[in-house]
Amino acid sequence: MLTVTEVASRKLSEILAQQPEPVVGLRVHIVPGGCSGFSYGMSLAERQEESDWVGEFGGIRVLVDPESAPFLEGADIDFVETIQGSGFTVRNPNAVKSCGCRMTF
Repeated sequence: MLTVTEVASRKLSEILAQQPEPVVGLRVHIVPGGCSGFSYGMSLAERQEESDWVGEFGGIRVLVDPESAPFLEGADIDFVETIQGSGFTVRNPNAVKSCGCRMTF
């Protein structure tokens, strides 16, 4: 399915530790729309659905719904820090086109 780098899982651990409410992990999904067709969505998951794909990386649970799973096959989530800023990034071998905020499959 997808992978999460060690750097990204450490950053996710920090974020999850700061949450006031219980969180089971990170939900990653595909959102239709935008200039290239799709964008990635990430949110903190309060619960796991029975149909979710579940992966664990550095003690962090990552959840993907069945509709998003085919689009995320082989993707890699990383956390990068540059002079312009920092954040999570997704490298996806399935994306044939992308712009600054979206990608097409």
